[in-house]
Order: sequence, then C-alpha cells, then structure tokens
Amino acid sequence: MDPSNQTAPIAPPPRAPSRSLLSLLLLSLSLLLSLSLLLSPPSPPSPSPSPPPPPPPSPPLLLLSLSLSQAQAPSPSPSPSPQPQRPPPDQGFGFLSVLFSVAAVAHFILIPSASSIKSSLSILHQVPEGHVGVYWRGGALLNTIADPGFHLKMPFVTRYEPVQVTFQTHQVRDIPCGTNGGVMINFEKIEVVNRLRKDYVYETLLNYGVQYDRMWIYDNIHHEINKFCSSHSLQQVYIDMFDQIDEKMKDALQRDCTRYAPGIEIISVHVTKPTIPDSIRRTFEQLEEERIKVLIDIEKQKVAHKEVDTMKKMAVSESEKIASVSEILMGQEEMEKDRARRHLADAEREPIMYPTHEKSLADADFYLLLKEAEANKLKLTPQFLELKFIDAIAGNTKIFFGDTRKALQYRYLFQEQLSHLIYSISKHQIQGEVYIW
Repeated sequence: MDPSNQTAPIAPPPRAPSRSLLSLLLLSLSLLLSLSLLLSPPSPPSPSPSPPPPPPPSPPLLLLSLSLSQAQAPSPSPSPSPQPQRPPPDQGFGFLSVLFSVAAVAHFILIPSASSIKSSLSILHQVPEGHVGVYWRGGALLNTIADPGFHLKMPFVTRYEPVQVTFQTHQVRDIPCGTNGGVMINFEKIEVVNRLRKDYVYETLLNYGVQYDRMWIYDNIHHEINKFCSSHSLQQVYIDMFDQIDEKMKDALQRDCTRYAPGIEIISVHVTKPTIPDSIRRTFEQLEEERIKVLIDIEKQKVAHKEVDTMKKMAVSESEKIASVSEILMGQEEMEKDRARRHLADAEREPIMYPTHEKSLADADFYLLLKEAEANKLKLTPQFLELKFIDAIAGNTKIFFGDTRKALQYRYLFQEQLSHLIYSISKHQIQGEVYIW
C-alpha cells in the first residue's frame, strides 16, 4: 500500500527507482574508487634533480658533432630501452574518493527513504503518522508493530513497509456488468471508504499480504456488483433500486470481511450512476418524459377534483346556511304567531275575568283590613298603650306638673285622645305629632 496517498487506484504504479538506482550507482563508483586506491602500488621515491641540459648547438656545430661521434664510435651496441615510470597518484583525489564513499554509504544507509530497495538497506527509517510499521526478516513476517516515528532496523536483513490504519478511500473504476435482461452497463467509479484496525494488522498481512485490499475490496466489489446486476433488471438497477446499491454493497463487503478478514472495516460505499447504451438511454429519457407528462395530468386531475370538491362543499355549506336561516326565521314566525294567539286569548278572556279579578282584589283588601282590625284589638291593650304613652312623653321636650286632680283629668283626656290617635294611625297609616294638653 502506498502510504503517501489515501486514495488508492486500481493498479498502483510501481515506485520510481531513479533515486535508489542513482544512490546505488554512486555507492558502486565510490567503492570502485576506494578499491583502486587500495590496490595501487606504493609510489617510488622521487629522483634527484638532474642538471639542466646544455643549450642546443647551432646547425653547423650540430652536424660536426654528429660526424665526430659517428667516427669515434666503434660499433653500435644495443642499449636497454628506458622503462616507463608510473606517475605518482594524486593524494588529494584519493582523500576525496574516500570521503565521497563514506557520504554515499551514509546517505544510502542512515537516511530513511520510501524506496523498497533503499529501505531494505537503510538502518534508520520513519513510520508516518496514521500508519504502523511492519517488518520482514528473511521473507518471514515479524509480529513487531512499530508506531509512528523514527526506528532502527538491520540493513540487508530486515525489510520494512508502512501500513495505513486510518480511514482510506479506494476508487474502483470501470466495472462492467450485465443485467438479467442481457443489457451491459458500466459503473465508471465506485468509492469504498475502509480502515484496517491496528490490532489486526499482523493477522491480515500474514494471511493476505500488504495488498490485502486488492482481494477484499477491488476484486470483491467487481464480484458483488456483477452478482447484484445479474439478479435485477435494468429498470431496477438504473432507477428503482439505485438508491439501495450503496448500502447493499457495504453490507456485502463487510459480511465477507467479517468472515475472512475481520480487521478490515468497511465504512461506506459510494456508487456513481452507471452508463447505459445510448439507445436504451434515449428510451429511458422518453419514458421519463412520458411519465412526467402523466404525472402532470394526474396532478391536474387531482387539482380539478379538489376544485370540484371545494365548490361542492361551498354549495353544501351555503345551502346549510340558508336552511339554518330559514329554520330560524320560521321559528321566529311561529313564536310570533304563538304570542299573538296568547294575546288574542287574553283579550278574549279579559272581559270575563276582569270583574272576577277586581272582586278578588276587593275581597283580599277587605280581608286584610279585617285582619288588621282584629290584630289591633288584640294589640291595643292597656299595657301597650301605657308603653306608647311613656315613649311619647320621653320624646317631649316639655312636661307640665300641676294639681293631681287636674292631672288625672288631663290623663284621662290624654288617654282618650291617644287611643283615638293610635286607632287613626293604624287605620290610615299616618304619623303625626302628639300634643299634650
């Protein structure tokens, strides 16, 4: 899996080996230079400086000297040819080659890289955030899981790969399938959001390798899409059940992963609209247009029916209102007629009942006066009259005292007048001032 990209294509391109090959070439060159430097023989001691050669003679002197030398020479003897001497090596170049070799080895081994060749040779490596590091030694997967950060490993022996344990999106493109009616359609892109749980990394990689997602996502989504299309018609796949494909694919992938690779968690599946043949697409478009027209006509009919129902309800309501008003008016007329009949009956009975009524009233008044008179007779006792006298005297502001005989006479007269006054008061219900003579 490529840790630098969360959206994995169907076939991830191989890693570019330019940087690794360049580092390998530099290392090889530096090793060759170092080896040539070590295998070169030691340089001989430098010869003592020779005196400078004499200046060249002039042409006549040169010819003379040559002739004399030829005459004096007895016979030419073969002289040994001078051996060519190897030039001494450059000490600065050797130091630079050794330094270059050390730098190349340090760059290749100590500096971490994402290259598979260099990662197998490097000592220091880095696990990026959102990933864990897994290791192989001699081709065997180790159960060591490294967290994000810098780590050390044995070069040339241990191989390292980062494995993503966060959410990642895989895009599966160009999935052809055939419906149960024989129509071939193509899903251009399906996105699968998934995650590998950290505690199942070792088990998953042990069973399915680093490219576990190819088996359980890329290949499995092809199988599930084809199985779904083969059991449904084009109408169902393209229109009726298209909104259910995402959930069905998610459930199908998760069911297989739960059974065989429980560490893989399918988060969601997003299926794009499939492409269908142009002739069928035009037919679907025409059918859709006709369906829209039919729906418009149905809606118009519903609106017309609702308008008719509304008018009927309004007419019924208006008729009920008129009937209610008529009923109320008829009730009022009946009440008026009943009232008129009662008045007429009263008017007809009045001449007959008036004398009887007046006689009843007169008898009632007479009976009342008779009862009042009887009550007054029972009420006007000497004790009551004396009480009234005391009350009347108590209310006077002046009291005259005189002869006893005259006082008795006055008392007798006063009692008679008081009795007449009380009788008149009870008879006519009037009040007046009492005078005492």
